Amino acid sequence: MIKISVAGACGRMGSRIIYFVNKDQRLELTGVFDLPSCFSEGQDAGIAAGLGHIGVPINTSIEKAIKGSDVLIDFTVPEATVKTVEIASELGVNIVIGTTGFSSEQLKAIQHHSKQISIVISPNMSVGVNIMFKLVEEAAKLLGSEYDIELFEIHHRFKKDAPSGTALKLASILAAATDRNLANDAVYERKGMIGPRTNNEIGIQACRLGDVTGDHTVMFGTIGERLEITHRAHNRDNFALGAIKAARWIADKKPGLYGMNNVLGTD
Repeated sequence: MIKISVAGACGRMGSRIIYFVNKDQRLELTGVFDLPSCFSEGQDAGIAAGLGHIGVPINTSIEKAIKGSDVLIDFTVPEATVKTVEIASELGVNIVIGTTGFSSEQLKAIQHHSKQISIVISPNMSVGVNIMFKLVEEAAKLLGSEYDIELFEIHHRFKKDAPSGTALKLASILAAATDRNLANDAVYERKGMIGPRTNNEIGIQACRLGDVTGDHTVMFGTIGERLEITHRAHNRDNFALGAIKAARWIADKKPGLYGMNNVLGTD
């Protein structure tokens, strides 16, 4: 039985992760935590997840919630995740991170702690999206530089970062597969008399709309044809289930920094 703790118990992702961990007979939910403003200290975590009473209280103390866990699953915000990783490292708790929007310095801090614990980090835990990463890479290599590349993503109106972490991951894959330099070749906005499209451009556009869970489309186009690869998330359950798959995989792994490609064996 793998002991699991969950960050952000009251959030949309946290509550779904709690739900699926509780339903998985291979896992045991041993601790959850969230901000004091979320719920009263000690309130049962099952209430937030729609499970009723499950006997696991919500803590405001990270240390208390994760101590004794094998794996912590964290879908919160960058500042909170970095702090949680530091505490998890001190306690020897492996961690699955689905948080997005990290700065380069924050990513360096996470990488530093991966010397002490095993960490799976991915901008998207969906199995389908991670297969999309592989398909996009292969398509880009086969089509080559003669095809224009555009990337379009849609998320709900409450999402704070743009472009999405998934879109940026797709863009980095596309750039590497076609020998482009993303820092120089990414185009995030077009307006006015900008002239013809350059050969190396990777267009990346973000839309924020209603309650869309997450849509990502990569378009390859040349004179006479267009190829599109699209993933649409209908709800957040696929992210939660992917994170749980990652948690089962990483429970006994040696310290290091891993991705969903390692979990799925697509690397």
